[in-house]
Amino acid sequence: MKLRKVTAAAATALVLSLTATACGSDDSSDEGSSPSGSGGSETIKVGIKYDQPGLGLKEPSGDFSGFDVDVATYVAGELGYEPDQIEWIETKSADRENALSRGDVEFIVATYSITDERKEKVDFAGPYLLAHQDLLVKADSDIAEGTDLNGKKLCSVTGSTSAQNVKDEIAPDAQLREYGTYSECIAGLQSGAVDALTTDDSILAGFAAQDQYQGQFKLAGLKLSNENYGIGVQKGDTETLNGINTALEKMVTDGAWDKAVQDNFGPADYKNEPAPKIGDIVS
Repeated sequence: MKLRKVTAAAATALVLSLTATACGSDDSSDEGSSPSGSGGSETIKVGIKYDQPGLGLKEPSGDFSGFDVDVATYVAGELGYEPDQIEWIETKSADRENALSRGDVEFIVATYSITDERKEKVDFAGPYLLAHQDLLVKADSDIAEGTDLNGKKLCSVTGSTSAQNVKDEIAPDAQLREYGTYSECIAGLQSGAVDALTTDDSILAGFAAQDQYQGQFKLAGLKLSNENYGIGVQKGDTETLNGINTALEKMVTDGAWDKAVQDNFGPADYKNEPAPKIGDIVS
């Protein structure tokens, strides 16, 4: 994490500037100076997803919304940055480790499950959310925990292991349907082309909570895996890691974490797990 220091040259420049102002110079101007909060004009680059409603979404207006965005904003605030000092960087799943190693971002909050393999390349603060693989079905569907899913059409995105997990764990005769995006799976679920969409329950809840989908879908309540979402930082950056963990603990104790869950997932009736303790990884 880059610490902000006032150099001797900067201090001298400030004195000269104040002296000129005191002398009543007509040429003095604030143009070009835009201090904001404790970080001055500095910014912090934070990696998020752009295409996950309820978690990390770039709105048509250019604004950003979602639980990951709220967590990242809170953490950045505790590190000394105002919201307008955050530069949001899209970090797709395949590029998260590279973005950190290159220094493209200071930290990443992007449904980033903590795994032993990933910990060889990056360090993780948190976890800040425990998610589970689940199914999203139509609101009037009879698919629920314990339902026989053999013969059912399950949708997941191309390259994901979620649908295969269902076949391996509970329904070897389920019919897999792979689409390019979750939005395509949602459209298939609406039309009846598929019976269920499967991925992390937090992602499913994020979609179901959107205004255009409210009341149409529900979570089935399966817990096929444990996904411990962490905040990725560059390997060896202990200072940033410790600062983020402290911020996450405060976010839980002051109630901001619960509020963020309700704001982003509440309309989907998401039965979230309690806020996890730092370092507590559920296998």
